[in-house]
Amino acid sequence: MSRETISQSISIVHPISLSHGKNAEVWDTSGKRYIDFVGGIGVLNLGHCHPGVVEAIRDQATQLTHYAFNAAPHAPYIELMDRLTAFMPVDYPVSGMLTNSGAEAAENALKIVRGATGRTAVIAFDGAFHGRTLATLNLNGKVAPYKQKVGVLPGPVYHLPYPSADNGVTCAEALKAMDRLFSVEIDVNDVACFIIEPVQGEGGFLALDIEFAQALRRFCDENNILLIVDEIQSGFGRTGERFAFSRLGIEPDLILLGKSIAGGVPLGAVVGRKALMDNLPKGGLGGTYSGNPIACAAALATLDAMTDEHLKTWGLQQEEAIVSRYQTWCAQGLTPYLGRLTGVGAMRGIELANADGTPASKQLTQLLGLARDAGLLLMPSGKSRHIIRLLAPLTVEPAVLEEGLDILEACLKQLD
Repeated sequence: MSRETISQSISIVHPISLSHGKNAEVWDTSGKRYIDFVGGIGVLNLGHCHPGVVEAIRDQATQLTHYAFNAAPHAPYIELMDRLTAFMPVDYPVSGMLTNSGAEAAENALKIVRGATGRTAVIAFDGAFHGRTLATLNLNGKVAPYKQKVGVLPGPVYHLPYPSADNGVTCAEALKAMDRLFSVEIDVNDVACFIIEPVQGEGGFLALDIEFAQALRRFCDENNILLIVDEIQSGFGRTGERFAFSRLGIEPDLILLGKSIAGGVPLGAVVGRKALMDNLPKGGLGGTYSGNPIACAAALATLDAMTDEHLKTWGLQQEEAIVSRYQTWCAQGLTPYLGRLTGVGAMRGIELANADGTPASKQLTQLLGLARDAGLLLMPSGKSRHIIRLLAPLTVEPAVLEEGLDILEACLKQLD
């Protein structure tokens, strides 16, 4: 099958062609089976072809495949927003809008905060990833490959160190950098918002320091700055809770959603304080495909499956399996390249590092190929592409999860 018609600027992690999947398993066009620890990069928390999602898509496709909501509202959009806002674990009145993707949610959030504050500056964090559109590129805390050769990006945007026990950056260090930023680089009164991931995805599954999160919330309140939390990858149960910000003891002003919101169908959202969401003039928000009826139906089925009881059970099952296996590997001295276990809940990364602590990027590249040949798909992350992202569906069968960890163990032993 030729790929000459596909842009060569798209980077492919696994040079295979998939044909179908079921829960945590996929098959390529030659019939080879793989255990999927990529999950569409965090899109498939409910696995491939979840029965409830598939049924909802089929039913909706026989009734209404599309209508632009800003031309004439449709029931699936209205029902989903009612359900989605009730699903958000915050105490204030919530409203929102649906988008086509997480990046589009971020773009709209920037418009909303500009309208609400009259300010334009944004503070983001090292290692962040918020999308591939021009505005979100500038938010990303990494140049290669996202910002290369694209010229001047929308701004102003400034970056701070991301404090986490997983990367060794302390709360005190991040607060010191923030103090310097406002002493040297920019007047605090020009800042519209901070944007931050409660657990960085592309950055290597780094969990945000709780003390810093609470200090940041206080700082924003004291200075009339809005706080955007990006839950595009960490949301919808990935950490064992509805959303990862709950563990931080804070409430964001705006929340970005995407990836697993609709069981594999493209959809995103920005939700938050109603007064903020309603501040732009009529027509300031919207989009032709945003909130497509089929995507809304899939999202409603996703919410049906994501009860708190299910999320807790799924999250604990996966967390216990991964942590237990990692601890065993450490005790055994499985490989000299085994570094830290990052993240929280079922959102975990395994770092590969050399004896001197430097990133073992070469070994991770080797691991990707070894695991793929053995029937396991993995996804890299981290600034140096040296952290394995474990994104098996939350619904993975225990036996399949253990089988995948067995393959990973065998491949780690082979690293050289």
